[in-house]
Amino acid sequence: MDESEPRDPGPLNPEPLNPAAKDTGPLNPAAKDAGEEAGALEAVETHHGSMLRRLNALASTLTHAVKAGDAVAEHDAHEVLVEWCETELVPHALAEEGPLYGGAGDTPEGKLLVEGMLAEHQVIAGLVEDLRGASGVDAAVAAGALRHIFAVHVDKENRLLLPLIEASPGLSLAQAVGGLSELVGEAHVRRSRAGRGGTV
Repeated sequence: MDESEPRDPGPLNPEPLNPAAKDTGPLNPAAKDAGEEAGALEAVETHHGSMLRRLNALASTLTHAVKAGDAVAEHDAHEVLVEWCETELVPHALAEEGPLYGGAGDTPEGKLLVEGMLAEHQVIAGLVEDLRGASGVDAAVAAGALRHIFAVHVDKENRLLLPLIEASPGLSLAQAVGGLSELVGEAHVRRSRAGRGGTV
């Protein structure tokens, strides 16, 4: 096969990136605190927005360097984007597959939605792999595809998944994302710990 040809990701597979996440069921909290739920929702949406802005900026920097034919700038932009994907994007996806997806995926209303979200995680992981080994126009194309699929993915989480969890009496968004900086950002975790009198 010609190395310049894009890799065929095969059929979309709704298996999680993190196999252990499949066994995570509903949290069944005794009672939900409305303030905590609202705070968790805001934190997740804010973190999603921050990630999307960062990905857009990094992808744009790489694309501009490729268009300009600046090999040094392209190399640097490529390294920064791949590193961000490995340290921020992929860990974020893995963390989502725990209680956030596990509880909703066990409900009749959320089962198909979660399967679709897991399939998108596979696409995102495949694009990160494509990006890692690409250069020039191929790298710019992979970066552009990554930013678009992540934007669609985040929009569905914000508009469909998070409201479903919030509306389900047996699920708690605050418990699902509690302490997970990959899902709510480090600042929110520090504030939560400080509010509980924990170590900051």
